[in-house]
Amino acid sequence: MTSTLQEGILVGCGNPLLDISAVVPLNFLQKYSMNEDDAILAEDRHMPIYGELVEDYQAEFLAGGSVQNSLRIAQWILRQPRVAVFFGCVGEDRYAGILKEKAQAAGLDVHYQVKKDVPTGTCAVLITGTHRSLCANLAAANNFTIDHLEEPSNKALVDNAQYYYISGFFLTVNPPSIMQVAATAHAKQRPFLMNLSAPFISQFYMAPLLAALPYVDIIFGNEAEAQAFAEAQQWPSGDLREIGKRLVAMEKKNPARPRIAILTQGCDPVLLIQQDSVQEFPVTKLAVHEIVDTNGAGDAFVGGFLSQFVQGKSLDVCIRCGNYAAGHIIKNPGCTYSGEPEFVE
Repeated sequence: MTSTLQEGILVGCGNPLLDISAVVPLNFLQKYSMNEDDAILAEDRHMPIYGELVEDYQAEFLAGGSVQNSLRIAQWILRQPRVAVFFGCVGEDRYAGILKEKAQAAGLDVHYQVKKDVPTGTCAVLITGTHRSLCANLAAANNFTIDHLEEPSNKALVDNAQYYYISGFFLTVNPPSIMQVAATAHAKQRPFLMNLSAPFISQFYMAPLLAALPYVDIIFGNEAEAQAFAEAQQWPSGDLREIGKRLVAMEKKNPARPRIAILTQGCDPVLLIQQDSVQEFPVTKLAVHEIVDTNGAGDAFVGGFLSQFVQGKSLDVCIRCGNYAAGHIIKNPGCTYSGEPEFVE
């Protein structure tokens, strides 16, 4: 058991989505012009996916949305409820009820903005072997507005937090909210963490990403996301260490706290890139039969990291806990966990 932490010490903003997850054949991806390990926003042509998964495949409904996933995992490891607060937008429907129930069961303190006329967002999780492809229909999640953060009770939660985490995915929804949280973190000299989230963020949302980046103390990403960022910046994109060094060196509002980049690369070592060093943290390789699906592994890594970071633990402990959490999640469907956490410093 960890020592007691301040309630609401960690605030996250993101897209609360209900994952509709199923094992599908490769030709299902081809039918919808998708590739293995894609992470995309749904277009009109993708809309039939959700009904098809429920009707024709053994679909599971799992609480999803990248930031909400990370915070649920952090809560699981911390074993103390209401350490983390989550903001996002849902509809007024059954799916919102499922999401809230799953989040609260994990100990997460959710403060959803509710839009009555729009359905709760969903994410199709298409599992092909050890790959997972994501197609998100943001729906209500796309309607988050900054006035929700400005309500006095919510503003107090943001002001009260000591740590802030927002996904790159949220850049597609409401950049002003991100900038407001970033400015709060900066004014209070508190860590602001972000995630590159998916290659399409760097490809299509670079302007709001670059606006937020000077505030970012720790940036997370995987190899595909880092390479997409490098390509969009017209950097050489072959060497992950070099990309990380350049990310760390980009403009920063608070130079007294140099930026840190943490880049994951599947079963290859995690890279911790700081101003003057690059460290590697090995990942325990799983046997193929142990892998249920890789959906949520990146979210779980961040959740494990955050669970230690909010306790003031060293970066190496944070990363080792991230690797522990990702390894656990891969052995379970979606971003779900089983049993008690067994991370040992």
